Amino acid sequence: MNTTGQKRGPAHSLLYVSLAAALAATGCANMDMSSITPTQRNTAIGAGIGALGGAAIGGNVKGAAIGAGVGALGGYIWSQQMEQRKQAMERATMGSGVQVSQTSDNQLKLDIPSDVSFDVGRADIRPNMRPILDQFASGLANQPNTEVRIIGHTDSTGSDELNDRLSLQRAQSARDYIVARGVNSRQILIEGRGKREPIADNGTEAGRAKNRRVEIFLGERAATAR
Repeated sequence: MNTTGQKRGPAHSLLYVSLAAALAATGCANMDMSSITPTQRNTAIGAGIGALGGAAIGGNVKGAAIGAGVGALGGYIWSQQMEQRKQAMERATMGSGVQVSQTSDNQLKLDIPSDVSFDVGRADIRPNMRPILDQFASGLANQPNTEVRIIGHTDSTGSDELNDRLSLQRAQSARDYIVARGVNSRQILIEGRGKREPIADNGTEAGRAKNRRVEIFLGERAATAR
């Protein structure tokens, strides 16, 4: 019996184990919840969700502990390092038309329009895109837990085959550029989605210009214990 005289039922035990496993997975097992940083708390919450999912699947405390590990490792975290990188990218792209944001699943996203990235019909990186990619690549060579996705898009002008090829070539050019600056190519996934995902009306020149774009995503996984 505990000091309050209350019984600890299965639900209470599950919550306790889930929280403990979540904190262990996020590197703050020895901390009081009131003293951890917002970043640690958010990561622990994400791991805790994974714990509850594991419990639902496994139906026991062991399932909760396994679920906590999957929750922590299965998604992206928004660390202080990611916030600092976002702020650095905002400074580097100020006034350029590049949109920098944090996605709902904790990825850093750069939305680079055509007037910054590539000339019409070409996959050669424009000079004003290079400083942006330089800043983006900075420090990534020493961050093995990060993952990069580069997605090329086109407007509706031309055939599907042409647009699919051109959008992939643009993603390849961006990848090759940051790889040349030390980023491990194995951390990078590229895609060419052609004209299939417009964000504006292809019936106008302004809309087509918005649709000709490159999106770059950066995600950070929780570090695993060695």
